[in-house]
Amino acid sequence: MTLIVKNTILPSTRTVLITGAAGGIGRATVHVFADAGWRVIGVDRALFDAPFPENGLYIQSDNSLPQDVEAAYHQVQAFTSSLNALVNNAAIQIPKPLLETSVEEWDAVMANNLRSAFLNTKLAHPFLKAAGDSAIVNVSSVHAVQTSANIASYAATKGGLLALTRVMAIEFAADNIRANAILPGAVDTPMLRASMSRSNLTGGNLSDRLENLARKTVNGRVGQPEEIARAIYFLADERQSSFMTGQALIVDGGATARLSTE
Repeated sequence: MTLIVKNTILPSTRTVLITGAAGGIGRATVHVFADAGWRVIGVDRALFDAPFPENGLYIQSDNSLPQDVEAAYHQVQAFTSSLNALVNNAAIQIPKPLLETSVEEWDAVMANNLRSAFLNTKLAHPFLKAAGDSAIVNVSSVHAVQTSANIASYAATKGGLLALTRVMAIEFAADNIRANAILPGAVDTPMLRASMSRSNLTGGNLSDRLENLARKTVNGRVGQPEEIARAIYFLADERQSSFMTGQALIVDGGATARLSTE
């Protein structure tokens, strides 16, 4: 495990923990919160391939492994006594037909996408409760409500995360912790590009496939990670969304607004 800590900040500064911080949406979310003046704690198994915010903490750790998550929170405890927000963003995707998905692949997706949110929420709860007015944002997906072939394990975890969000909202309300989910549509991230390159789609190169995907949104383009990050910030910031909990915010360029038969 690698720990990077830079300067200290006044205790009054709000603090967020973001899992999957090295990925496309995760990295953008780190910068959105940092630019808004928050201290950012990032956790990911990968290295952060850009300068991390100077007043933040980056932990290289596997969010799917209980022992790694527990060790990470020992580092969190040394850094802060409270968290104002937790963003459960860690995820992987294995695009394969259901009947071709192995048990090992199914379990890996479940562990990275759903168990990681369960583990981080359990260990972050005391820090969130200590903040007095905090939020959990679970990064689900439009695949939780409408999906497609060859993505069964991913869709199942994102649907589970949506249900888990509602449970969190109910059980944590007395602790003054809100919980909401964000459901991104097609976003131009390394995960999306890798998935489209590996999938069973036929015809055209990657650029053609992205262009075809963009045409399926109402506004005719694929989303950018920063657009999802700003929506995550809205759900996390008690000054903007204090009366929202247990909800699912779809950010998909209008893709799910259109009839599939159109």
